Amino acid sequence: MSPTISSLVFGLLASTHYQVPSAVAFVAPNMMKATRVVETSPSSPTSVVVNMVGDEFDFSSDETNEIRVEPDTHDELMYALGVNLARQLGDIRPLVESGEELAQVAKGLLDTVVGRLNDDGQRLLLSKRGQELDQLIAGRANALREKLELRGREMLQNMAETEGVLNLDSGVCVHVLENGPEGPGQGARPTSGSVVMIHYHGTLSDGTVFDSTLGGEPVKFPLAQVIPGWRDGVLNMHKGETAMLGIPPEQAYGAEGTPDGRIPGGSTLFFKIQLVDILSGALGGSPTLLGADGQAYKNDGGSGLIGTDGQLL
Repeated sequence: MSPTISSLVFGLLASTHYQVPSAVAFVAPNMMKATRVVETSPSSPTSVVVNMVGDEFDFSSDETNEIRVEPDTHDELMYALGVNLARQLGDIRPLVESGEELAQVAKGLLDTVVGRLNDDGQRLLLSKRGQELDQLIAGRANALREKLELRGREMLQNMAETEGVLNLDSGVCVHVLENGPEGPGQGARPTSGSVVMIHYHGTLSDGTVFDSTLGGEPVKFPLAQVIPGWRDGVLNMHKGETAMLGIPPEQAYGAEGTPDGRIPGGSTLFFKIQLVDILSGALGGSPTLLGADGQAYKNDGGSGLIGTDGQLL
């Protein structure tokens, strides 16, 4: 298997099933599901539960955070070994299109792991079908990328048509979810040279979370150093606001995506952003009185002002 293609599929296009935050009303509607069980051959008696989602297969509904063996036993230790090996392999679900295909993949994995197919047999098979396998993986990776791009553009269009959404000339959509402390459309705004403090949560169109500060501290950075769509969206926010940004691929990472594969080429990005503070270069907002320490004055019982003797009043 080509290392480049393998990295593309397992690293770039692993599929998850989160949802874009529910506060946004442009998530695609749920589709009807049906379940069936696919049995492998008698030599590999493994059953695979597959959910049909439209004309696609969803292998995620049987997921759990509970292990399936007795705790604190040797079986649990061996189960942990299997989990460790599987995590090194990566998510194979994007590579299969049916339950029958998944069953054969599972059989090939098991036969190789337990030595039912020896090293000579493995080499012979990969030598015989390796080129076709690379073509299949490349084709399915491209199909996944195209599907992700189409879904993202459809969601962005739905977002653009949602009441209250600001549509910028760049194609970026800004949907304010929570107003800042000074009220709707009020408060300081950043400039392209501003340094801002922000909480953010970024997802792809399928809900895959590729980056987030939730659960941690907000980040500080210059707006001049971020992708164009992110900058345009934040420039149209006011201090303290929380908004949803929809960013087309042309204003994000384009047709190539990110080098680390977290964002595939052609991806529309959705960010939930809280503009916590504008640390420099703000425009507008209410006048701010500075205290002796150079920070915004807060009325805590003193005036915060300096008298003629140089002491606080």
